[in-house]
Amino acid sequence: MRTVLLDVDGTLVDSATTIVEHLAAAIAEVGFPVPDDARLRRFVGPPFETALPELGLTQEQTAAAIVAYRRSYDAVAATVTPVYPGIPAFLERLREDGMRLATATSKPEELARKIIAGTGLAGYFDLVGGADHVAGRVGKAAVVGSVLERLRLDPGRDPVVLVGDRHHDVEGAAAHGVPTIGVAWGYAEPGELAGARRIAADLDELAAVLRGDDVWSTTAPRDAA
Repeated sequence: MRTVLLDVDGTLVDSATTIVEHLAAAIAEVGFPVPDDARLRRFVGPPFETALPELGLTQEQTAAAIVAYRRSYDAVAATVTPVYPGIPAFLERLREDGMRLATATSKPEELARKIIAGTGLAGYFDLVGGADHVAGRVGKAAVVGSVLERLRLDPGRDPVVLVGDRHHDVEGAAAHGVPTIGVAWGYAEPGELAGARRIAADLDELAAVLRGDDVWSTTAPRDAA
């Protein structure tokens, strides 16, 4: 059985506007100058534990900003996060083709479950996998490893790919020998998905790639990005 791991933000849902709004408020709450929306948008996807220090926040400010962000964003995320057009039909097609689906997101897993349920997508997934800060599962590589373990998948033996929109997806999957298909509709900057096996311009192209054989091979060539 072929297994597709899907990122959430920028791949299944268009969450940037809401995330940036709540992140800006959280940064302001800890007394740090708020960057413009364009810069904050770059932090949609990677864990804030590593992203916020890049802005210059101290460890204490980062921790406080994350608490403030979680308090406001988590309360509304399940009801205000829009699904990209065509995603439900796309997931249905993959299931009809016999593929197993799971998420692999840097969002806290409990929140990811609420968002996937709130958007009506829960029925398509065998597992909603995400971060777990209590267990120390932070970052895409740790999340992918956890999903593979829980689904009892060995990338050297079992056909599995990850679909995502940021270089963190590519790098996190590669840490476990899993190829990535990048999506052009997400939040990547130009050239960011250079390490992806393929880059799909839209859902029809993504479905065609997943139905083919090349992307599932460990020796398939990569697209130029």
